[in-house]
Amino acid sequence: MEKTELQQIFDLYTGNHTVLSFCNYGGGHINDTIRVFARSAGQEKGYILQRINTNVFKNPELLMDNFKRVTEHLHQKYAASTELRRHRTLDLLPTLDGKPFAVVNGNYYRVYEYVSGACSSDIMATAENAFQVARAFGNFQKDLVDLPGERLQETIPNFHNTPSRLANLEKAIREDRCGRLKNVMPEVEFVMARRDETSRLLDLCAQGAYPERITHNDTKLNNILFDDVTGEEVAVIDLDTVMPGLVHYDFGDMVRTGTSPAAEDEKDLSKVYMRMDFFEGLLKGYLSSAGEFLTPVEKEELPFSGKLITLEIGMRFLTDYLEGDTYFKVHREGHNLDRCRTQFKLVQSIEEQFDAMRKLLNS
Repeated sequence: MEKTELQQIFDLYTGNHTVLSFCNYGGGHINDTIRVFARSAGQEKGYILQRINTNVFKNPELLMDNFKRVTEHLHQKYAASTELRRHRTLDLLPTLDGKPFAVVNGNYYRVYEYVSGACSSDIMATAENAFQVARAFGNFQKDLVDLPGERLQETIPNFHNTPSRLANLEKAIREDRCGRLKNVMPEVEFVMARRDETSRLLDLCAQGAYPERITHNDTKLNNILFDDVTGEEVAVIDLDTVMPGLVHYDFGDMVRTGTSPAAEDEKDLSKVYMRMDFFEGLLKGYLSSAGEFLTPVEKEELPFSGKLITLEIGMRFLTDYLEGDTYFKVHREGHNLDRCRTQFKLVQSIEEQFDAMRKLLNS
């Protein structure tokens, strides 16, 4: 993106900003993100500008309505509480006509202030890190339990609907549009051996065992900002997928992304396994903040959620591979297949340790 184009976007916002410098920022798979330094009223500040990927988020206006409602609610809650004063959330800049987004050449953009004095990380180095991350996401869920108004919009319908993800995979298998099915028969068999478990969490919710909640739905470590000095968690970011869901979606994805020492696309599968001490850190951290509002059945299903969400994400990578890599950004041949295989190896490791996980929950 050229500086003149960036300036055109910032001209639609309040504050009379002059763009000084900019650079690509972060490593997300979906949106294009740029960190911008701009001068307004004689003061230089940092901002994050994002182009919303409308191939993924089909209705960006509804997405930004969710985004605004959630951040405004959290601002009010944190400002009103001495105990929560250290917590922060994203500060959206309004456009000249008061909207939380701008449209330029058919593209949707949002701008929010860069959170200074804090940083994220891509790798959980210790079980204590796992505890902090899970506590932060548990607090995030708890702080949104009393969000007023109507039900939030589903920014991606059926995002963590595992039976729906299975149906998508089965369709991709039947069509085999890229002729890749022959490469992935062991992976397909792995999924089909576990297909009867895919509806378990949704079935329990439908039976009234626990309610729908507001969840983050992308609980990776790098979606938490930690204070540069104290190391404490200060903000949950990447709010595009905040919407109605089950608490297990968030906890399960923490298990998926936080307990293995290997990268999500690691080719050497011997490096992929679940570290029990990291699972314990996640479980204790999450229950320390979310435990007060969870039902007994919600708690009981936390270990299973790690297996299910890991299986689901592996299915999504496999589906995208079969469909020609149209959803996730890829950087090499077979990238989505590598990602799929790491997920399925982690599922195996979780299954092997499942009894110990449940014992920890009940200890």
